[in-house]
Amino acid sequence: MNWLERYMGARYRDGARGEVVGGVLEYDCWSLARAVRHEVYAKPLLPSWGHVRNTMPREFARAHEAVSSCLEECSPEVGAVAAVFRGRLVTHVGVVIEVDGRLAVLDIRGDGLPVRWQWVRDFESRYLRVIYYRDKT
Repeated sequence: MNWLERYMGARYRDGARGEVVGGVLEYDCWSLARAVRHEVYAKPLLPSWGHVRNTMPREFARAHEAVSSCLEECSPEVGAVAAVFRGRLVTHVGVVIEVDGRLAVLDIRGDGLPVRWQWVRDFESRYLRVIYYRDKT
């Protein structure tokens, strides 16, 4: 799983879109999910939403509404976006990957921790509501 190593060394920066700064890739949660879907799983590149910051919940809601027009709800599957909700607002996202034949969620948070992956059940246990989205077929 050499591709995963590329992302595991990344660090969080709000609004980052995969730029290399000081030799380190920088992402926020949306851009990491967007990049992995596209670069690893050859899924269509979703809109950037680079202007949206983690302090802008209404903009998160607008972005979610716009993106959801090209996605549909699904069970966890490789390449699906894992969207974390607080009420009706999306507060965090990850992407479903496969690790050793099992499904996991890869994500990055703004709390200074590195990129991580967790089994789907472990990811879901951290949040009240997680909805998975795949490309409409």
